[in-house]
Amino acid sequence: MKKGVHPDYHMITVQMTDGTTYQTRSTWGKEGDTLALEIDPLAHPAWTGGTGRLLDQGGQVARFNKRFGGLTLGKK
Repeated sequence: MKKGVHPDYHMITVQMTDGTTYQTRSTWGKEGDTLALEIDPLAHPAWTGGTGRLLDQGGQVARFNKRFGGLTLGKK
């Protein structure tokens, strides 16, 4: 890597809203800083495995199939 191009990569403490903390490496802040997150790990879908639903009620997938449904890529 080139010298002086990349940001400083150091250890910080991440504090969740429920008070739990963990150590990680980051370019945020300075060595030893604490990053207080505003995301609640007990309620946020990233931690709880929330149900992500894909609904297409006449949306993009239906429009794509309508426009390109009969398109074939090979010779007949």
